[in-house]
Order: sequence, then C-alpha cells, then structure tokens
Amino acid sequence: MLDANLSAQLKAYLEKVTQPIEIVESLDGGAKSAELHELLEEITALSDKITLVRRDDDARKPSFAINRVGTDVGVRFAGIPMGHEFTSLVLALLQVGGHPSKATQDVIEQVRNLDGDFAFETYFSQSCQNCPDVVQALNLMSVLNPKIKHVAIDGALFQDEVDARQVMSVPTVYLNGEVFDQGRMSLEQIVAKLDTGAAKRDAEKLKTKDAFDVLIVGGGPAGAAAAIYAARKGIRTGVAAERFGGQVLDTMGIENLIAVPHTEGPKLAAALEQNVREHEVDIMNLQRATGLVPASEATGGLVEVQLENGASLKSKTVILSTGARWRQMNVPGEDEYRNKGVAYCPHCDGPLFKGKRVAVIGGGNSGVEAAIDLAGLASHVTVLEFDSQLRADEVLQRKLRSLPNVAILLNAQTTEVFGDGQKVNGLTYKDRISGNTHTVDLEGIFVQIGLLPNTEWLKGTVKLSARGEIVIDDRGETSVPGVYAAGDATTVPYKQIVIAMGAGSTAALSAFDHLMRLPVTRLEQVAEAV
Repeated sequence: MLDANLSAQLKAYLEKVTQPIEIVESLDGGAKSAELHELLEEITALSDKITLVRRDDDARKPSFAINRVGTDVGVRFAGIPMGHEFTSLVLALLQVGGHPSKATQDVIEQVRNLDGDFAFETYFSQSCQNCPDVVQALNLMSVLNPKIKHVAIDGALFQDEVDARQVMSVPTVYLNGEVFDQGRMSLEQIVAKLDTGAAKRDAEKLKTKDAFDVLIVGGGPAGAAAAIYAARKGIRTGVAAERFGGQVLDTMGIENLIAVPHTEGPKLAAALEQNVREHEVDIMNLQRATGLVPASEATGGLVEVQLENGASLKSKTVILSTGARWRQMNVPGEDEYRNKGVAYCPHCDGPLFKGKRVAVIGGGNSGVEAAIDLAGLASHVTVLEFDSQLRADEVLQRKLRSLPNVAILLNAQTTEVFGDGQKVNGLTYKDRISGNTHTVDLEGIFVQIGLLPNTEWLKGTVKLSARGEIVIDDRGETSVPGVYAAGDATTVPYKQIVIAMGAGSTAALSAFDHLMRLPVTRLEQVAEAV
C-alpha cells in the first residue's frame, strides 16, 4: 500500500521511536481487513521496535490498537487511516513510541491533571480536513493520561454504526457514549471543555499582561502576516485569536498561493502559526473578542479589546483581522438540523451521504464545485440557485450539466428545512417567478452561499459597510484612530488568501508608522534616560 518514497519517509520517522510498540489487529474475512493487514505488515517491517499480533478481540473489524509494551498507553483506529488520517497514524506511532509532542508544556500538564474516566470515540472520513486535528488531539491525550481512552472510527467503513447513531457530520466525538461535540476542535479547545476552571484561570492571566504596541485580533492569513511584519519591527506584538488559522482551516485545496503549487488549509495554518511563533509573538488562542473601546484619557491613551471570558487587553494600536464565516440561509429548521443533515463542508461530510439524496444551496463556484463532488457519492443532487442563472465559471457549469444525477433549479428561494426531529427529510422552496411552493425530499443539505464578516461585535464603534464589512482606506486605517483592519472582514473587494496576507502586512506597517508619530510619554522619557 505504501510506495517506495512514502515507505522511506515513514522509516525515517519511525527511527524517532524510543520505546517498543505492539500493534494488535482485529480482523474478519473481508477485503478491508486484508487491506489493513497489508498496511500494518508494511509498517511493522520498517522498525525493529514494532511488533504485530492478531487477537480479533475488538468488536469493530477491521481495527487495530497501538500499545506501548508493558504499559496501558495506547490508541485505537477502527478502519484504515489513510487520506488525511495517515498523518494521525504516524503521530500515534511516534507518540505511543515515546517521541514527545510539540504541544505546550502548560497544555500537557492540563491533560495529565484531568481526573475522571474519559472514553472518547471520534467518527471521521478520510476526505475530511477538519478531522485530523481532533483525532490527533484525542490520541495525544490518551497517551498523556491513562484515564483517557480514544478510538478513531472511519464512518464510511462502519456505515451501519453511523446510521444507528445518526452521525451526519464529521468529526463527531462521543464521550462515554454521549455526543461530546462536532466539528474541528484543537487540543486546547478540548481540554478547556473538560477542564471547567480553565477559562477563569486564563482570564486572570490575561488581565496581568502589559499593554502591547500592536494587538492583532484574529489569526488567519491577514492576522499572521500582520503579526510577522509588526514583530520584525522589534515592537511588542500580540495575537488574540478564536482559532489560529481562521477560514484556512476549512479549506480543502489551495492552488493559487503564489510560489506554492498546492497545499491544504490545515497545513498552511500550521505553517503560519509556526512562522509567527518564530518571531516571539504572544499568541493568545481561544479568545473571542466582544468589544472595542477606542483610546481615550479613561483608557490611558490605549485601545482596549474586551474578551468573552471577562478579561481585556490593551494596546497602543490594534489590527482587526477577524475574517468571515459561512453565510446561513436563515430559514426555519436550519439551526435545528445543523449537523443532522444541514452541513457546510461537502469535503468533510459528503462521504456520510453516500447513496443518499442531497441538495446544494448556491450556484456560485463553491456551490457548483460541491455539487460536482457530491454527485460522485450521492444518488442524486439538486442544486438550488436564487438567481435566474448559475454564477459559477462556465467550465464548472458544463461539468455540472453533464452529470446524469444532478438537477438544477433556478429562481429557487429556500424557505424551510424540515425533518423528523432527528434528521433532515427535505426542504421547501418558492419559485420566484410563479410564486408556487415546492417540496424536495432528501437527506442532506449543503449550504454554499458565501461568507459573512465576523464584525457584529464592532457595531457602533467602527464604521461598517452595508454588508457589515469594516471600512478601510488604502493603508488599512479604520474610522477609529490607531485601529487598522485587514482581510475578509474588510471592504477589500477580493477575498483571497494572498490578498489577505498583503493587507495584513500593510496594516502592520501602517500601525508602526502610527506608533512612530505618537508623542513620547514622561515614563518613556525616563526609561530612555535610564
């Protein structure tokens, strides 16, 4: 299963294993079990510290456990972790084998101190770029704390189990048999959810921080670029981000980033964070901004950013790079059936709808690309476009119209999502020409109708456009002195990664220029004299 190049790379990684590992496989007579056995044999042959045994002692077949010999440290995979999950497999081998994690020491200690019995199950799909973060985080937690157990389950391979539990979105995580959460989660987010006192402790730490020269709110491409450009000026720089990487984390393939022929969102996000950390930037993750207080005498001439956990941060200048999120239909039933048939990521959740009838809302590039992708999995795809014509590129439209299991509805305004209380059964739409209402029976709805800027918390403080975007000039300046903005949350006309990076750099240089023109305070004069 592994080509020569991949085998050579994996062999080099496995040299980092310091403690003996036993891989215990549970198989049946099926083709997938044979495929898994072949993979595990190939891995075992690459390291003298790994042994393979067959016990068939797990109810899920094919599956396998990776155990540290002589201990209770281990993780389990149900299925064949290839695709996006191959990295999860490699990391599990290394970490069970004693290789240290790159997680911060504070988070590692938090995990080790968790008390209780935690049995996690994560349903993933091999095409889901959001799943590895969750799988890898929970695997690491099970290595660090013997009270934590984790099994990662390929939902496409265990379809009966997925149907019985009505899993309609990946990653879906169960804890002790009950739904714990759905969607992308970082190690820090999972730990914070388990450690109920973490938010309060974090808020107290934030309150003690000195004022920044530049504080960036948001950790996407714009925020990362702004942080690097600011830090390179030798000034005190901080980043407060709800999740570092932003929308990039939800992007499947990136092929238009200059000098990078192809990459994937999570890989780019990890590279951005690593690059920022190399510049001694104070990164404050899991921080949601709720308010902005302009500089005044009352704030000591500093801009204040208020956070959801009750803390606040102050800075001489602020760069807003809060990005955007998927636009919702805002119709009855959408929220009720989110992750129960209503989805926003066809790459992640598409495999769960194999052989089922689905709809795609939106006829732009994103919608048509999603429909083409889903047509290879679903029994039928209905595309609903509000306008009188599709807005996708012509080459995509030709491909879509060539597919035999796709129907296109124009002038279609979705009015309601309905179901049986547990899962989606269909939707209703209004024909905008005739005014008649129609029903479409289906089991999945993928919403692809654009983005909304994350700027609600700025209303009444910073000038916003009619679309809610932060109004900026060519220097990234906003209507508030000392406050700049960059990226998809702003009025920049094109929402692209490379443009966001450039805008973040511009905002940082403008903020530095603003700092150079600030009057020197008496305290700063004393500091210079000393």
